[in-house]
Amino acid sequence: MSTAPPPFHSRVNPGSEEFASNRQGMQGLVDQLNEVLGRATALSDKALPRFQKRGQLLPRERLGRLLDPGSPFLEINNMAGFLVEDENRETSIPGATGINGIGFIAGTRCMVVVDDSGINAGAMTTFSSKKIIRCMEIALDKKLPFVHLVESAGADLFKYQVEMWMSAGGVFARLARLSAAGLPVITVLHGLSVAGGAYMPGMSDYVIGVKDNGMAALAGPALLKAATGEVAEQATLGGSEMHATTSGLVEYLAEDDAHALALCRDVVARLDWNRHCAVPLPKDFDEPVYATEELLGVVPVDYRQPYDAREVVARLVDGSSFTDFKPGYGVSMVCLQASVYGMPVGILCNNGPIDPNGAAKAAQFIQLCDQAGTPLVFLQNITGYMVGTEYEQAGMIKHGAKMIQAVTNARVPRLTLMIGASFGAGNYGMCGQGYDPDFVFSWPNIQIGVMGGEQAAKTMSQVFRDSAARKGQDVDEDMLAEQEARVVAHYDRQSDAFYTSGRMLDDGIIDPRDSRRVLGMALQTCWEAQHRTTYPNSFGVGRM
Repeated sequence: MSTAPPPFHSRVNPGSEEFASNRQGMQGLVDQLNEVLGRATALSDKALPRFQKRGQLLPRERLGRLLDPGSPFLEINNMAGFLVEDENRETSIPGATGINGIGFIAGTRCMVVVDDSGINAGAMTTFSSKKIIRCMEIALDKKLPFVHLVESAGADLFKYQVEMWMSAGGVFARLARLSAAGLPVITVLHGLSVAGGAYMPGMSDYVIGVKDNGMAALAGPALLKAATGEVAEQATLGGSEMHATTSGLVEYLAEDDAHALALCRDVVARLDWNRHCAVPLPKDFDEPVYATEELLGVVPVDYRQPYDAREVVARLVDGSSFTDFKPGYGVSMVCLQASVYGMPVGILCNNGPIDPNGAAKAAQFIQLCDQAGTPLVFLQNITGYMVGTEYEQAGMIKHGAKMIQAVTNARVPRLTLMIGASFGAGNYGMCGQGYDPDFVFSWPNIQIGVMGGEQAAKTMSQVFRDSAARKGQDVDEDMLAEQEARVVAHYDRQSDAFYTSGRMLDDGIIDPRDSRRVLGMALQTCWEAQHRTTYPNSFGVGRM
């Protein structure tokens, strides 16, 4: 017999002009997202004739063959690198030449990294290493086997940056840490893996090499000739066959890509990884009463237009049912107890800036969830903490600090969805990226930064006016107007979701309608990590 409260009564009218306007605006942003993400796929797929000539599968075909059919895949950092090296919004390619995420191989939840060798031969960009490192950190924290489908020309020497080279060392260090933590590292050598990239198979626990195409060497033929004058054939220098019979780098030799992926699935299956993890008790749950499709019309694209955050929650949680914690106190800070796919969660969301009472309420709620072992979900639509004499005297700093202390030190999983504004210290208090949430995803409408462009421009203009007044000088209003326009453009460009996600200030942009599924996958991943036993050793598995 269910003890849950009755479903939330929605006041949203899907037939209203407001809903239609919201939906049109959000759908437009989702369409932009899909178009941008589709660029990477389209560019990679153009390499099909070259792949067919070599008897290879395209990178996304490899991923499809590797994962269990019909199983969920949670992509990580889908927008990495967007608007970084190519700042043209119409031509920039997202993904940083990688397709990374959490998926299931032979029933085992794994972190999977796929080099997108259809784009510039998989050469690494500025954010490629950062993206791989983020996935490695998740794998280490969530106790996931790490599977890498390798084919990369290495660093893009035409776009060389010293920090790119330095961060690559962090990739190899983390491979060692994964192995030492008792987390298997499995590499499929589909193609080239030269220079520093040779350490990808070199630092792996299991290597599957593809005949004819797989190749790993500290110096490829071109670099070898330039450095030493030696002329060597690729196959004898570092081919999969040589490594399988002579160097011992390759454990399993595959006939082609498809065979290699089948071998990889077999290696994962034989780990019997799930025997080291408790099985969650089956729980019944109801789908939300209100369709997730309606999320497009519930939230305005313009964060300055108010709405009740409970309307979003009602379309995410089981049965659209939740318990409101202290609803009459600190009312702009909404704290709710609910469940997602049968998993209990504490949800914090915003109906306006956070005042002292709201901060104190949030701090208490976070600590109660931590005490009960209940994961926390933060739905960010926050312009910041309240300012002004009244709020300072009421202890805004003191109570805000309590909230940040609680957010920072909570031991339970913390998942953040940025669904609107995310400005200033509000981002911090609502578990922004700087507070190391387990996962943080964004909707395409978000605006994020120290403050909004208009607010920054007005603040700077006021400072200029005050300075001029102190000096007895007149203010050039035309000059000030031009300055404000430049400031607004500068801030707004950097606060855009596509810009910030390209710089990996989140784990990726998602369609709002996928939010429930994303939360479910993330919560299950966290639960599994908490209940899994691993067998660490001192140095990782040494290659023999």
